[in-house]
Amino acid sequence: MPTEKQKMQAGVLYDANHDAELLQERADAKDACFEFNQTRPSENAKQTEILRRLLGKTPQHFYITQPFWCDYGYNIELGENFYANHNLVILDGAKVTFGDNVFIAPDCGFYTSGHPVDAERRNQGLEYAHPITVGDNVWFGGGVKVMPGITIGSNVVIAAGSVVTKDIPDNMIAGGVPCKVLRPIDDQDKENPHIFKTNKP
Repeated sequence: MPTEKQKMQAGVLYDANHDAELLQERADAKDACFEFNQTRPSENAKQTEILRRLLGKTPQHFYITQPFWCDYGYNIELGENFYANHNLVILDGAKVTFGDNVFIAPDCGFYTSGHPVDAERRNQGLEYAHPITVGDNVWFGGGVKVMPGITIGSNVVIAAGSVVTKDIPDNMIAGGVPCKVLRPIDDQDKENPHIFKTNKP
């Protein structure tokens, strides 16, 4: 008989609310997040030490601005030169993998966890978790929310306020609720680095 954690890792329905192992792991992660969030902003070395202990994979260079919250921590893998601004939330029941040079604006969320649509199973405390994968050189604008099971390619910009419910391919600007591809990134974007346009005239 698989454990609830094994079910979680397999992407099938599992009991997140009554399983002692998962409850303890989430409590430990929340304690680590609390410890991180209570450090002084100038205590960079202490912050880094806490995050290296909490997260599944950390690169040589990364920075997460307080406050930050996650569910387990060990399912989060950061690429080189990762940066996240204030109020990042990662619900990491499944793997959340970031490539190199990922920039995340304030108030963003990455949610691998979801609940059954039917109330009977939802009220039993059941949920599922599907992985989120982000490529290299991706910029998330403020307030972006990424839903379970999403893959975002490399060299992508996600406009502020977007809710990402479908995969986004490489080399695209995407935005909206729900988020959709708006246009490719091209050479004109290099010529006008301070002008963000979702479409061309």
